[in-house]
Amino acid sequence: MDTQTETIKNTALTNIHIALGAKMVPFAGYNMPVSYSGLNDEHLTVRTGVGVFDVSHMGEFRLRGPKALDLIQQVTSNDASKLEDGKVQYSCLPNENGGIVDDLLVYRFKADEYYLVVNASNIEKDWNWISKFNTYGVEMLDMSENMSLLAVQGPKAILALQKLTKVDLSQMEYYTFKVDTMAGIDNVIISNTGYTGAGGFEIYVLNADAEKMWNAIFEAGKEFDIKPIGLGARDTLRLEMGFCLYGNDIDDTTSPIEAGLGWITKFNKEFTNKANIEKQKTEGVTKKLVGFEMVDRGIPRHDYPIVDANGAVIGKVTSGTQSPSLNKAIGLGYVKTEFSKPETEIFVLIRDKSIKAKVCKIPFLKK
Repeated sequence: MDTQTETIKNTALTNIHIALGAKMVPFAGYNMPVSYSGLNDEHLTVRTGVGVFDVSHMGEFRLRGPKALDLIQQVTSNDASKLEDGKVQYSCLPNENGGIVDDLLVYRFKADEYYLVVNASNIEKDWNWISKFNTYGVEMLDMSENMSLLAVQGPKAILALQKLTKVDLSQMEYYTFKVDTMAGIDNVIISNTGYTGAGGFEIYVLNADAEKMWNAIFEAGKEFDIKPIGLGARDTLRLEMGFCLYGNDIDDTTSPIEAGLGWITKFNKEFTNKANIEKQKTEGVTKKLVGFEMVDRGIPRHDYPIVDANGAVIGKVTSGTQSPSLNKAIGLGYVKTEFSKPETEIFVLIRDKSIKAKVCKIPFLKK
């Protein structure tokens, strides 16, 4: 008997997705919609209009207490002391071997209260990791099972959502949030964040309010041709921006420096494995994560080898797709550092053939 189907979880909105005809797949232990109207249609809807993702599978931890910041500073690479109330920070959890436990968002509510938003597949792993360092008496609460998260993304997201709240969304800067009433629901976290590069907001509500919020957003967005969007388009949208996906582009074996995440790694404080990561920053690394686009015809896929002109393996693809916005094949991958400069010619082994590509700057989609 397949035990996975027995233990798979649903979000508060699973029945809505099924009723809408979504193609459902198991993802990070949840029954999730991968597509509704088709990947290209959904992708372009977000780039040009507004779409809604159910990303309630993500994890949320609340850390509270006078030493909450001390714990966060210990376990994350970025400098959370720079946060003010209502600000959000992208960061990662370095492990003790130079790799990354997870990437995450840090929300500061008050000087002694923070939310950490973590990847769905890493909820238990992250909880155990952070708990291991909690010698500070910080009160930790895992709220993941009780929270729903809707990502309302695209240039018209603000027009739809503004109908539902008195908060002036146009005055909210990127990576800030407010807790207010939306769609008649109190204590909604309205966050100017997202994983698409298309603008928009992420809306956190209790599971009990998820369906009401979903319906209100779709009613407000009707005039903008709002559509539900699945995980397939979420992946192509983030890849066009060069955003890392945990488990593909970053993992327990890749360092923040190799992954191009030096900008979220601050050495003005102590944190897990700081000395080794700082050494990498100073001395350089042997491999780097790069963006590349295919010159010849072929679509790069996860784990395909990357080779040089002589066929010698120099790295591997971590993410790849046919970009719906650019209408060409793009990818991310690790290569030996000497092959990491933009315009460098590389080759991807696709069905035992070396297909030409070139390294390019990310994001692929220039705004």
